[in-house]
Amino acid sequence: MNRPRSAPTDSGQFDLFLPYVADMPLRDQREMMERPFFSLAKSKRVKPIDYTSPDGKLWVHVSASPEYGMATIWDADILIYCASVLADMARRGVNDVPRKLHLMPYDLLRAIGRPTTGRAYELLGQGLDRLVATTIKTNIRAENRREATFSWLDGWTQLVDEKTERSRGMTIELSNWFWEGVMMQGGVLSIDRAYFDITGGRERWLYRVARKHSGGAGEGGFAISMPVLFEKSGAEGEYRRFKFEILKLAEKDALPGYGLSVETAKGGEPMLRMRRIDGKDGAERGLGIHRQAQDDRAIEETSPSKTAQPELVEGPANSPLATKAGASGAHPAKPSKSVSPGKHPAGEFSAAKHPTEQRMREDTIDASALIRRTVSGLSDTATRGFMADDTIQHLRETCPGWDLHALHADFERWVNADAARLPANWQKAFIGFVKRHHEKHGHTLRR
Repeated sequence: MNRPRSAPTDSGQFDLFLPYVADMPLRDQREMMERPFFSLAKSKRVKPIDYTSPDGKLWVHVSASPEYGMATIWDADILIYCASVLADMARRGVNDVPRKLHLMPYDLLRAIGRPTTGRAYELLGQGLDRLVATTIKTNIRAENRREATFSWLDGWTQLVDEKTERSRGMTIELSNWFWEGVMMQGGVLSIDRAYFDITGGRERWLYRVARKHSGGAGEGGFAISMPVLFEKSGAEGEYRRFKFEILKLAEKDALPGYGLSVETAKGGEPMLRMRRIDGKDGAERGLGIHRQAQDDRAIEETSPSKTAQPELVEGPANSPLATKAGASGAHPAKPSKSVSPGKHPAGEFSAAKHPTEQRMREDTIDASALIRRTVSGLSDTATRGFMADDTIQHLRETCPGWDLHALHADFERWVNADAARLPANWQKAFIGFVKRHHEKHGHTLRR
């Protein structure tokens, strides 16, 4: 039932019939989804965010309180709840939609998928403090002014009954900039409730970017270059680490309602394409992708090495398809080895005497090659073109003295010269490349 909202009484009592947001679509403020307004880390951040749009027209500066730190992507859940309440009031034709909302913490926590434990209430209070303490300066919607300066919340109050000392809810006073952004035409977008089940900060942010840009982009979706995506995130750390994590998220492809794929731009940097996927439940799709990722890792760990330089890839030579064939009732296949068809080492079957076994052997080799190409494709999109932090640390300890970036460029040129050289595991292959280089030329470092 939709009941009209009554005004608070002089005693501070507020309307307990404020519509429960779990019964209506959740909505996010559009501009918050597109620009870097929040920290993506759970740890305390005090380093400011400075962002300028690619065309140079829009800019955002976010500064944090040394005491409370910067508001996080999880704190933004509170604003999503508030935006949803405001949008519902406007839809129902409520006159004078207020900037100060009177809410029950229990309803808020349930709506954003949080537990209702004592610890959850404590974390809610900390999040509200960060939303009050974080300062934003921007020229977005500044209109005739040069810039707008605001905090997400102008304040919040915990209401307690004086006689029983029990909580009677809280008041949250929204900033005018946020309130205007929600109330303007087209100011909010509906989001999937599965969003609140996303645990990672970058994943949460990426969902909001996908929802903002891909929701009405048609079948082809929306593509954005990785450097631009990095700037839009406001994330701390180096670009190469950000790129590594986004590529892993694209490989996992578990955002509710959206598909992720990687393309290569003209300059060689990867681009992330985001497409809307209708008719798929976020939770079920995420579980299926998780299982598929486990299967892909199992194939990568057991796939045979078929590159021109076998020593670049570490791992057993047994084909997983051979194991599956044995389990289904077919004859078990032998592990493939680097021998040409028709020529077998002593002790193995002869093609002339056992034609059936020979055909099975050829089938196994073809299947192994197919798996190899599949795994190479996964490697090409997930780990190609950069050095992971663990790789750099390991090589600096085991092969000190070398310019790893120069060696990595040499390694890339060597791999790109022949498609058959693409390794199943880029990081392990590069480590092997550097170690062989160190063994061969290490004596020159002592000159």
